[in-house]
Amino acid sequence: MNNPLKIILAVTLALILSAGFAITGCSSNSTAPTVGNLAPNFQLHNLDGKPVSLSDFRGKPVMLNFWSTRCPPCVSEMPYIQQMYEEWRDKGLILLVIHMGGSPSQVKEFLQNHNLSLPVLLDTTQAIAQKYNIRWIPTTFFIDKEGIIQVVRVGAFPNKEAIESDLNKIMP
Repeated sequence: MNNPLKIILAVTLALILSAGFAITGCSSNSTAPTVGNLAPNFQLHNLDGKPVSLSDFRGKPVMLNFWSTRCPPCVSEMPYIQQMYEEWRDKGLILLVIHMGGSPSQVKEFLQNHNLSLPVLLDTTQAIAQKYNIRWIPTTFFIDKEGIIQVVRVGAFPNKEAIESDLNKIMP
Protein backbone atom coordinates (compact mmCIF):
# COMPACT_ATOMS: atom_id res chain seq x y z
CA MET A 1 0.00 0.00 0.00
CA ASN A 2 2.93 2.29 0.60
CA ASN A 3 4.32 1.83 -2.94
CA PRO A 4 1.20 3.04 -4.83
CA LEU A 5 1.07 6.13 -2.62
CA LYS A 6 4.73 6.90 -3.37
CA ILE A 7 4.11 6.49 -7.10
CA ILE A 8 1.07 8.79 -7.00
CA LEU A 9 3.00 11.41 -5.05
CA ALA A 10 6.01 11.18 -7.38
CA VAL A 11 3.83 11.53 -10.51
CA THR A 12 1.91 14.44 -8.97
CA LEU A 13 5.14 16.21 -8.03
CA ALA A 14 6.57 15.62 -11.51
CA LEU A 15 3.45 17.09 -13.13
CA ILE A 16 3.54 20.15 -10.89
CA LEU A 17 7.23 20.76 -11.57
CA SER A 18 6.76 20.22 -15.31
CA ALA A 19 3.92 22.72 -15.40
CA GLY A 20 6.01 25.26 -13.48
CA PHE A 21 8.99 24.87 -15.84
CA ALA A 22 6.74 25.10 -18.89
CA ILE A 23 5.12 28.28 -17.64
CA THR A 24 8.36 30.02 -16.67
CA GLY A 25 10.15 28.76 -19.77
CA CYS A 26 7.52 30.12 -22.10
CA SER A 27 7.33 33.48 -20.46
CA SER A 28 11.08 34.12 -20.34
CA ASN A 29 12.04 32.66 -23.72
CA SER A 30 9.28 34.34 -25.69
CA THR A 31 10.43 37.80 -24.62
CA ALA A 32 14.19 37.27 -24.66
CA PRO A 33 15.81 39.46 -27.33
CA THR A 34 17.61 37.36 -29.90
CA VAL A 35 19.58 37.87 -33.10
CA GLY A 36 17.26 38.70 -35.97
CA ASN A 37 14.57 40.25 -33.75
CA LEU A 38 13.71 43.85 -33.02
CA ALA A 39 15.54 45.16 -29.95
CA PRO A 40 13.04 45.97 -27.19
CA ASN A 41 12.59 49.67 -26.64
CA PHE A 42 13.32 51.13 -23.21
CA GLN A 43 13.71 54.44 -21.46
CA LEU A 44 16.38 55.09 -18.85
CA HIS A 45 17.99 58.19 -17.42
CA ASN A 46 21.53 59.22 -18.18
CA LEU A 47 23.92 60.55 -15.54
CA ASP A 48 22.47 64.05 -15.96
CA GLY A 49 18.96 62.76 -15.23
CA LYS A 50 17.79 63.15 -18.83
CA PRO A 51 15.52 60.36 -20.14
CA VAL A 52 16.93 58.43 -23.11
CA SER A 53 15.02 55.87 -25.19
CA LEU A 54 16.47 53.31 -27.55
CA SER A 55 13.88 54.42 -30.12
CA ASP A 56 15.52 57.88 -30.12
CA PHE A 57 18.30 56.31 -32.18
CA ARG A 58 16.27 54.45 -34.81
CA GLY A 59 18.03 54.87 -38.14
CA LYS A 60 21.48 54.61 -36.53
CA PRO A 61 23.55 51.58 -35.52
CA VAL A 62 23.67 51.04 -31.75
CA MET A 63 26.12 49.19 -29.54
CA LEU A 64 24.36 48.46 -26.23
CA ASN A 65 26.52 47.20 -23.36
CA PHE A 66 25.21 45.99 -19.97
CA TRP A 67 27.79 46.28 -17.18
CA SER A 68 28.50 47.11 -13.54
CA THR A 69 31.36 48.80 -11.72
CA ARG A 70 31.49 45.76 -9.42
CA CYS A 71 32.17 43.38 -12.34
CA PRO A 72 35.92 42.85 -12.99
CA PRO A 73 35.45 41.65 -16.61
CA CYS A 74 33.25 44.71 -17.26
CA VAL A 75 35.92 47.01 -15.88
CA SER A 76 38.62 45.30 -17.97
CA GLU A 77 36.79 45.95 -21.26
CA MET A 78 35.87 49.58 -20.56
CA PRO A 79 39.08 51.06 -22.06
CA TYR A 80 38.34 49.21 -25.34
CA ILE A 81 34.74 50.39 -25.34
CA GLN A 82 35.95 53.94 -24.68
CA GLN A 83 38.28 53.65 -27.70
CA MET A 84 35.39 52.48 -29.88
CA TYR A 85 33.28 55.37 -28.66
CA GLU A 86 35.98 57.88 -29.57
CA GLU A 87 36.79 56.31 -32.95
CA TRP A 88 33.29 55.45 -34.18
CA ARG A 89 30.91 58.13 -32.85
CA ASP A 90 31.74 60.47 -35.75
CA LYS A 91 30.99 57.58 -38.13
CA GLY A 92 27.40 57.38 -36.85
CA LEU A 93 27.69 54.75 -34.12
CA ILE A 94 25.53 55.23 -31.05
CA LEU A 95 27.18 53.68 -28.01
CA LEU A 96 25.13 53.20 -24.86
CA VAL A 97 26.45 51.51 -21.74
CA ILE A 98 23.78 50.51 -19.26
CA HIS A 99 24.97 50.35 -15.68
CA MET A 100 23.07 47.79 -13.64
CA GLY A 101 22.41 48.81 -10.04
CA GLY A 102 24.45 51.33 -8.12
CA SER A 103 23.97 55.02 -7.67
CA PRO A 104 24.71 57.83 -10.13
CA SER A 105 27.46 59.13 -7.82
CA GLN A 106 29.20 55.71 -7.81
CA VAL A 107 29.11 55.57 -11.61
CA LYS A 108 30.35 59.16 -11.98
CA GLU A 109 33.23 58.47 -9.61
CA PHE A 110 34.12 55.30 -11.52
CA LEU A 111 34.12 57.13 -14.87
CA GLN A 112 36.27 59.91 -13.45
CA ASN A 113 38.74 57.50 -11.84
CA HIS A 114 39.10 55.53 -15.10
CA ASN A 115 39.19 58.58 -17.41
CA LEU A 116 36.03 57.47 -19.28
CA SER A 117 33.53 59.70 -21.05
CA LEU A 118 31.06 57.06 -22.22
CA PRO A 119 27.33 57.84 -22.34
CA VAL A 120 26.02 55.83 -19.37
CA LEU A 121 22.38 55.01 -18.72
CA LEU A 122 21.27 53.92 -15.26
CA ASP A 123 19.24 50.75 -14.76
CA THR A 124 19.05 51.05 -10.98
CA THR A 125 16.16 48.59 -10.64
CA GLN A 126 17.58 46.26 -13.33
CA ALA A 127 14.19 46.24 -15.06
CA ILE A 128 15.77 46.73 -18.49
CA ALA A 129 18.36 44.04 -17.77
CA GLN A 130 15.44 41.72 -17.05
CA LYS A 131 13.69 42.84 -20.23
CA TYR A 132 16.86 41.96 -22.16
CA ASN A 133 17.19 38.67 -20.26
CA ILE A 134 20.69 39.54 -19.02
CA ARG A 135 22.09 36.58 -17.13
CA TRP A 136 25.82 37.44 -17.29
CA ILE A 137 27.68 40.70 -17.53
CA PRO A 138 29.09 42.15 -19.53
CA THR A 139 26.63 41.46 -22.33
CA THR A 140 26.67 43.54 -25.52
CA PHE A 141 24.03 43.87 -28.23
CA PHE A 142 24.89 45.15 -31.71
CA ILE A 143 21.73 46.63 -33.22
CA ASP A 144 21.46 47.76 -36.83
CA LYS A 145 19.84 50.99 -38.02
CA GLU A 146 16.46 49.24 -38.42
CA GLY A 147 16.57 48.25 -34.75
CA ILE A 148 17.29 44.58 -35.43
CA ILE A 149 19.74 42.75 -33.18
CA GLN A 150 22.60 41.46 -35.34
CA VAL A 151 25.01 40.18 -32.68
CA VAL A 152 24.83 39.35 -28.96
CA ARG A 153 28.13 38.94 -27.11
CA VAL A 154 28.33 37.61 -23.57
CA GLY A 155 31.59 38.23 -21.78
CA ALA A 156 34.30 40.85 -21.92
CA PHE A 157 35.97 41.88 -25.13
CA PRO A 158 39.70 41.03 -25.00
CA ASN A 159 40.67 43.94 -27.27
CA LYS A 160 39.25 46.61 -29.55
CA GLU A 161 39.63 44.40 -32.64
CA ALA A 162 37.07 41.99 -31.20
CA ILE A 163 34.59 44.86 -30.89
CA GLU A 164 35.35 46.12 -34.40
CA SER A 165 34.67 42.67 -35.81
CA ASP A 166 31.10 42.88 -34.48
CA LEU A 167 30.71 46.57 -35.31
CA ASN A 168 31.34 45.77 -38.96
CA LYS A 169 28.07 43.79 -38.93
CA ILE A 170 26.01 46.89 -38.10
CA MET A 171 27.95 49.80 -39.54
CA PRO A 172 27.07 50.97 -43.06
